[in-house]
Amino acid sequence: MIRLAICALALALAVLFADTAAAQSAIPALRANVTVTGDIVRIGDLIENAGPVADVPVFRAPDLGTRGVVAADRVVDAAESHNLIGIDTRGLSEVIVTRASRAITVPEIAARIAQALDGQYGLGEARNILVTFDRGVHTLNVEPGVAGDLQVMALAYDPRTTRFDVTLDLPSSAALRRQSTRFFGTAIETIEAVTIEHPLERGEVIKASDLIKQRRPKSDGTALTALDAAVGMAARHPLRPGQALSEADLMKPMIVQRNDMVTLVYEAPGLTLTLRGQAQDAGALGDTIGVLNVQSKRVVQGMITGPGRVRILGTATRVVENPPPPLQSESVDLSPQEPQPENRVRSTE
Repeated sequence: MIRLAICALALALAVLFADTAAAQSAIPALRANVTVTGDIVRIGDLIENAGPVADVPVFRAPDLGTRGVVAADRVVDAAESHNLIGIDTRGLSEVIVTRASRAITVPEIAARIAQALDGQYGLGEARNILVTFDRGVHTLNVEPGVAGDLQVMALAYDPRTTRFDVTLDLPSSAALRRQSTRFFGTAIETIEAVTIEHPLERGEVIKASDLIKQRRPKSDGTALTALDAAVGMAARHPLRPGQALSEADLMKPMIVQRNDMVTLVYEAPGLTLTLRGQAQDAGALGDTIGVLNVQSKRVVQGMITGPGRVRILGTATRVVENPPPPLQSESVDLSPQEPQPENRVRSTE
């Protein structure tokens, strides 16, 4: 009996605590952050457990894609005017209200204009067209449930000046009609050019980490488009960050400097001679420079074949093993012969 009484008491206490918790959870309470989709903010948006007055409108919503702040006491006053009392403010001083929207960003607008110009007016593919607006263009905010793509209502483009004038629209959005959708600017075809990321001095050898690719006008023409064309080359003159590289900016790296001591190499079939020399010029791999033979004090010309190594230039000697003997030919005289006098023996008497 005692055990049954204890169990009954425990069950009663559990029900009591559950009812108390449920009652507490049903107390109206302020929300710290609210997101609305319509033009109106209702009591139920701002207060949890608002009950029958949840759908009562109390404030105007912020503009699409923006947010506003409402003081907590104003929310409580608005709710109490509709007989919703005992509101737990949770210690909040304000409620942040955000208006949901579908944001059409500036890059999306530029991409739509580039798409409209794709293959038109002598321009190439849309992905290679750079669109620049005349003045600050902001994000377009439309109703969150609106689908579809921007449509081009009017487009004018001048290939000589590269300027455009375009008007866009999204027919399913009423909010867009209240915003400016006419845009002005320039559109040019670009290429991915190899550019310098940080300053380089003349003669510095270029590494892959020194380079990045950036969009540059196709009209530049001379810009390199492949990283491999620049890696391992040297700067012909100082290079600045962001500069698009061309072949005129590059040279083969100097591996021999003027006055460097080098090894002179003379090669012939079956014979290799090496001498010490002093470079009279700086040069890159494959360049021809003058080298002073430190023994003979004569300057010879040689081609740089590696760091500190120069091959002497000269006429190669060709050695032919076991040359065949020269052909012997008999000469035949085919000229007419004069008659020879006869040798006669005369008898003497």
